[in-house]
Amino acid sequence: MTTESKEREEAGRLLKLQIISLDVRTLSDLENAFSSIAKSHAETFVMGTSGFFNTHQKRIVELAAKYRLPGMYIEQEFILAGGLMTYATSIPDLYRRSATYVDKILRGAKPAELPIEQPTKFELAINLKAAKQIGLRIPPNVLARADRVIK
Repeated sequence: MTTESKEREEAGRLLKLQIISLDVRTLSDLENAFSSIAKSHAETFVMGTSGFFNTHQKRIVELAAKYRLPGMYIEQEFILAGGLMTYATSIPDLYRRSATYVDKILRGAKPAELPIEQPTKFELAINLKAAKQIGLRIPPNVLARADRVIK
């Protein structure tokens, strides 16, 4: 079990939610996972990080719509592809932070001596078209907190 999975399981216990983890490595696994999620009457799904998921963004979004499942995605690209929502690091902010490191290195700093930084800026993005497609109403107070709303 990965650290991410362990954290998800612990969060589920604290929130008194039943967490069902599914291992997905192929398109067939993906189809079966969504079918299983729907059959178990799950109310939502959360995706972890995976190059496989990034490669199959469009299919994942299609399956979420087919099974009318609201989902939380790991990157904003999923929202642009038609997914419901994401709370993720701000990619432009990461690029700006990277530029400061490049500047320091070009001015003579030794890369090994530069501190490792964690992302500090996160953005909530919501796709209202996706919400409408699955029959979900997003409360106004949640929309007011969103950094980005796609209509």
